[in-house]
Order: sequence, then structure tokens, then C-alpha cells
Amino acid sequence: MIGVDEAGKGPVLGPMVAAAVRASPDALPGDIDDSKRLSPARRESLAARLREDPDVTVGVAVVTTDRIDDPGTDMNTLTVAAQAEAVAAVADADDAVLADAGDVSESRFADRLAERAADHGASVSVTAEHGADERHAVVGAASVIAKVERDERVSAIAAEYGDVGSGYPSDPTTRSFLREYVREHGALPACARTSWQTCADLLAAAEQSDLSEF
Repeated sequence: MIGVDEAGKGPVLGPMVAAAVRASPDALPGDIDDSKRLSPARRESLAARLREDPDVTVGVAVVTTDRIDDPGTDMNTLTVAAQAEAVAAVADADDAVLADAGDVSESRFADRLAERAADHGASVSVTAEHGADERHAVVGAASVIAKVERDERVSAIAAEYGDVGSGYPSDPTTRSFLREYVREHGALPACARTSWQTCADLLAAAEQSDLSEF
């Protein structure tokens, strides 16, 4: 069985990360859960155990901000693409995949994921469910791997730019970082998803401020 999920679909900073975990249920830690319900330290500990276990195979796919900002795509399509890339990295022929659905239609998401995985040479059957990371340990494991990988990418951004918060638009620290960066540089940082409304609003506010000063 392969479980697959993604992290970082909604942030304004950094990439989205998908992860696939291939394992039999009895190979997984008994306390696996949806990553959002676990502390950062617990997620990191579980991710390390999963990666070190010879009976567990992990695949990761990263969707960069450039891909996210491409006007020719959308987040649902990118979620399918990322999950398919992660699945293809671990799949054997005729594996069964259980995915956390990234579409309002579970069946449509499952069909698209199977088709895209086939494009990568992975012949798999796919079932998609909303909230699969909460009900199925193998998807919860994928959720943990994806979240830890995403957090590491955000930590790397913070190492370069300073405190950027969680990267979510609702985070005051993230908004403050972007606002100050635009004020100082007149442009958005490379780590920002420039197509997000938060970024457009900040640039518009900066332009209006410049006009007022002029």
C-alpha cells in the first residue's frame, strides 16, 4: 500500500511538498497521525523513524514557487502532479495507492492521479479520500514526511532572510516580513509566491505609497 499527501498548498512563501510512503500497515509506528495533530518534535521523530526503516520506502516531490506562479496551471493540477511524482518514486507495478484528495471530487482526483502516475511509468490503482491522513496510517505517514520536508524548506528560507514565520498569509510575522522586504527592496523575495493575492496587495500598497510620496 502507498499513502500520499502534500503539505504547503496554501502558504504565500516557499514550495509545496508531496510525499509518498510505501509500507505494509504493520511496518508503521502505532502512533502515526495526521501531521497537523502532532508537535513539530514528534513529527521530526516519526519522519526519521520512517526514513530509517528498511521496510518503508519514502518518495518526495517538491513544487517550486516558479511552478506555482506559472499562469498556465492551478493548485489542483499541481497537487496531482506532485503526488504523482512522489508515488512514481516508490511504486511497484499494480500497487494500490491511497491519497488524501486535493479536489472536491474524490473520484476525479483519484482518476487524475492514476493518469499522471502512469505518465511517470507507475501503473497503480488509486483511491482518494478527504481526510485520509486522519483515518489511514499510511497516509498519515506521508503527511508527516511532507510536513517535515516543507518545514525544513521554510527553515532554509529563514536562514537566508531572517524570521519569516510559518509562511501562511494569516501569519502576522509572515506578512510583516513581506511588507518590510517590499518596502526595502521594491520587489518580492524569491521565496514568495508572487501570484498570491497577499503579494499583489503588498505590491499595490507599496506603489500607492510611492505615488503619495512623489
